[in-house]
Amino acid sequence: MKITILTDNVAGPRFIATHGLSYYIEDDINVLFDTGPDNTFIENARRLNLELKPDYIVLSHGHWDHGNGLEFSPGKKLICHPDCFQKRFSKTKNIYVGLNKNEIELSDKFEILKSEKPYRLSENMTFLGEIPHASDFEALTTDFIDASGQDDFIPDDSALAIKTQAGLIIISGCAHTGICNTITYAIEVTKISKILAVFGGYHLKTSGGATQKTIDFFKMHQIEKAFPSHCTSLPALSEFYKTFKLPQVLTGNYYYF
Repeated sequence: MKITILTDNVAGPRFIATHGLSYYIEDDINVLFDTGPDNTFIENARRLNLELKPDYIVLSHGHWDHGNGLEFSPGKKLICHPDCFQKRFSKTKNIYVGLNKNEIELSDKFEILKSEKPYRLSENMTFLGEIPHASDFEALTTDFIDASGQDDFIPDDSALAIKTQAGLIIISGCAHTGICNTITYAIEVTKISKILAVFGGYHLKTSGGATQKTIDFFKMHQIEKAFPSHCTSLPALSEFYKTFKLPQVLTGNYYYF
C-alpha cells in the first residue's frame, strides 16, 4: 500500500503547501482522502507524475480546507457523513468555514453516498462514519457554530481505517471528534486491535494536557508510528517527535506499507 501526501500545511522540496489536507491512497482500491482548499493537490500530483484515478473520494468533514478542492477533483463516488453540507462558522472569527459548494452543486459531478454508519469501501478500507465520544478529555468544547448559532461539534468528522498484514492504518482529516475516539472506534469497527500507523490532523494545540494524554493513549495501544500533521500545532508536533522520532509530514512525501 502507498500513501501520498498531496496537500498539507508544510511543503516538501519542489512541492506546494497550503492550509489543508489531501492524501492519495493506493491499495486494493484507490482513494482520494480529502481535497484540500483548492487545486494544490492536483498540481502536486502532477509534479509527482501521479495520475489520480480514485475509485472513491472520501470527505473527512465539511470544512473548506478539506473539501473546497472537490470542484477540481476527478468525478467519482464521493462518500461523506450527511452533515458535511451544513452551513458552519468560526465562533471566534465570525467567518464562514463550510464548503463552498452545496450538495446539489456537487451532485452534478459526483455520485454522493452519505453514511452515518461505517461504510466498507473495499476488503481493506472502511469509512468510519460518525465517531462516538468515548474519552473523557477530547472534543469537550468547540470553536464552531452552525447557521442557527448553536455550538457545532462537527458530528460529520470521520476517518478511514485500512487493514494491512502488519496492523491497522488510520487516516484522519482533523480529528475534531478526538484522535483517541477515532482510534477506539476504528478498533471497534474493524475488530483489529493492532495499530500500525495514524496519519493526519490530530487537532492538538499545546504540548501538555490533551497532547500528553493522547501520547499516553498511543503508548498504551502500542501504536508503532504517529504521523500528525495539518491542524496539529508545533508544540504538539514536537511532543510526538520526542516519542516517535519520525520526520515531519510534508507535501510530496509518500509512505509504503
